[in-house]
Amino acid sequence: EAKNLPSYPGPSKMRDCYCTVNLDQEEVFRTKIVEKSLCPFYGEDFYCEIPRSFRHLSFYIFDRDVFRRDSIIGKVAIQKEDLQKYHNRDTWFQLQHVDADSEVQGKVHLELRLSEVITDTGVVCHKLATRIVECQGLPIVNGQCDPYATVTLAGPFRSEAKKTKVKRKTNNPQFDEVFYFEVTRPCSYSKKSHFDFEEEDVDKLEIRVDLWNASNLKFGDEFLGELRIPLKVLRQSSSYEAWYFLQPRDNGSKSLKPDDLGSLRLNVVYTEDHVFSSDYYSPLRDLLLKSADVEPVSASAAHILGEVCREKQEAAVPLVRLFLHYGRVVPFISAIASAEVKRTQDPNTIFRGNSLASKCIDETMKLAGMHYLHVTLKPAIEEICQSHKPCEIDPVKLKDGENLENNMENLRQYVDRVFHAITESGVSCPTVMCDIFFSLREAAAKRFQDDPDVRYTAVSSFIFLRFFAPAILSPNLFQLTPHHTDPQTSRTLTLISKTVQTLGSLSKSKSASFKESYMATFYEFFNEQKYADAVKNFLDLISSSGRRDPKSVEQPIMLKEGFMIKRAQGRKRFGMKNFKKRWFRLTNHEFTYHKSKGDQPLYSIPIENILAVEKLEEESFKMKNMFQVIQPERALYIQANNCVEAKDWIDILTKVSQCNQKRLTVYHPSAYLSGHWLCCRAPSDSAPGCSPCTGGLPANIQLDIDGDRETERIYSLFNLYMSKLEKMQEACGSKSVYDGPEQEEYSTFVIDDPQETYKTLKQVIAGVGALEQEHAQYKRDKFKKTKYGSQEHPIGDKSFQNYIRQQSETSTHSI
Repeated sequence: EAKNLPSYPGPSKMRDCYCTVNLDQEEVFRTKIVEKSLCPFYGEDFYCEIPRSFRHLSFYIFDRDVFRRDSIIGKVAIQKEDLQKYHNRDTWFQLQHVDADSEVQGKVHLELRLSEVITDTGVVCHKLATRIVECQGLPIVNGQCDPYATVTLAGPFRSEAKKTKVKRKTNNPQFDEVFYFEVTRPCSYSKKSHFDFEEEDVDKLEIRVDLWNASNLKFGDEFLGELRIPLKVLRQSSSYEAWYFLQPRDNGSKSLKPDDLGSLRLNVVYTEDHVFSSDYYSPLRDLLLKSADVEPVSASAAHILGEVCREKQEAAVPLVRLFLHYGRVVPFISAIASAEVKRTQDPNTIFRGNSLASKCIDETMKLAGMHYLHVTLKPAIEEICQSHKPCEIDPVKLKDGENLENNMENLRQYVDRVFHAITESGVSCPTVMCDIFFSLREAAAKRFQDDPDVRYTAVSSFIFLRFFAPAILSPNLFQLTPHHTDPQTSRTLTLISKTVQTLGSLSKSKSASFKESYMATFYEFFNEQKYADAVKNFLDLISSSGRRDPKSVEQPIMLKEGFMIKRAQGRKRFGMKNFKKRWFRLTNHEFTYHKSKGDQPLYSIPIENILAVEKLEEESFKMKNMFQVIQPERALYIQANNCVEAKDWIDILTKVSQCNQKRLTVYHPSAYLSGHWLCCRAPSDSAPGCSPCTGGLPANIQLDIDGDRETERIYSLFNLYMSKLEKMQEACGSKSVYDGPEQEEYSTFVIDDPQETYKTLKQVIAGVGALEQEHAQYKRDKFKKTKYGSQEHPIGDKSFQNYIRQQSETSTHSI
């Protein structure tokens, strides 16, 4: 949310604002517009893998104006190095002004050489050669970048400037131009002043490089950044070459007083994993994967991770992903769930706590069941958001002119629609979820044999309470709606969610389970036996082993859709190959594009015709974020809106077409233009590719999980909570020797078998220690090889300076 935004100069003072998330300046996400507010609340979540390197994570607030021209109010830019400071903490940030200086980004490659030249008169003078090789990642201003550079030699008594050519339409210009400056003036200059002119002191001179965007308008060119290099760098050797980060101008710091733009509340969670190759992780990974077979399960490595983490959620996420990846998730969850059922005393509280088992099942449903959730709920939720009927049934909150009976009827229809969608969806429930539900049901029925309903409540506490109900309540968190719903829809969804939850929980005295009397009255509609029967049939279906094959009823599942820009494919003999904006849609059957959403498709590619999906080099059309979908007779060139979108599309298209028989192994990274391929210059448009294809993803479309990355994640958690692991070792020791009441500090751990647990702890600590040494060694080696001023670590790279400082401070032992 934002607060205290500057008021609009008009009479209403209010603004309609939205917020964007940007990597440097590239927008990767935008919130909805909150109208007429100076303290807009967004409450939106955005998650992405970061596909490239970046220096700042920035958030801009825009005001949508009457004429639909959006004006920037301010921004928050967090340096990559500082993200750790704010990790997972709600923080208020002051909004900063946006101007050319605050928008500087990119780096420059520069070479300087000082050489002696003997002039005709025999005088020795020095010439300074400055070579601007190239720049990378310059900011794009108003959608374009036509950069040029000026090079100035400045000293106490002189200032001499030269300028490069303008490079059109690129933010990675290759200038490769050399400029010469005379440094020590020959004697002939001093004639003007009749006494000897002192030789210039080279140390007092500096070279200044400024980058500008050549604007086609009369307003003058926009500043893109500058760098200053004192010629002292040439003392040791006569030539010098390095990469630099561009910096804002010195006078850019005279900003207005900082408190006049309001502030923005953000919660940023940023994780960065340094992942080794697979073999490094074998010992720790094998230890984790055999967790399901350890007796008792509480002595296994995975269970121990749950015990030492501060939040069970932290442990559940990487564990579930790792077990899913290796196909071991069902035995593992069965083991921890039945251990938990054994500890449960009352059948009514089964799986109600935030235990490792319930968090792991939540996580598995999220990963394996997302598709299922969309197929089941999306049509109903979309209808509710669009038809927007009033459903308020609390007499106190009724608006004027609304009728309680009508509202109840509206709500009843909605609940019926959602309830039927859920209870008839049993066939599409993913196998992995059904297998887990089967083991929950068995464990619960065995433990509480007198309670006939416990086999249902064990399953419904997950599928209704923790899967469907939260998704109905806040559909935007499950990608069922693109943004937060408006207050009225949100209230409707809350009421539906409450009702469906109660229907699903099969509680005996229905009306008594509501604290609000109006809910109890409303619930009278649903007291018929048919509702309870439908729920039981549904739960029976999803928790029976041996279900009928879901493949036979497969309808196309929508995987991703959105606007992108495509280049004409040249299907007609004549006509321009121009670029057009189209609505793209991908299902598990075909990839199509349409003129706009909901139209008939203009063109369809069956999935089996996708031979490869690869990036397209920017040079081809001087356009960023391009990729190509290669078909048997031609390639379709598409431009996505930003780097995150491009990566998402490439990944999901690759995954869907992974199992195609005819997948290519080589492709052309550039386009075929004016008679030849730009990459390998081959003249024939059917020439085989010149680069190997990249997509070697796992064939299973549901999960693209990197097992090594998850193991690295688990290693870093164990490493973070090392002191608790050691405390747990002590607890095992004290438990196996001493039988009396537990000591306070050890009672937090679940330890069923001290000896087994101790054995596992020892192995975990050894495995973590070994990986820690590998990381330390790798960092030391990397540190030796890294050069400040290289392309990876340009001069002005804060993170690298911090890194050098840390390296010199810490002894090798504690890295």
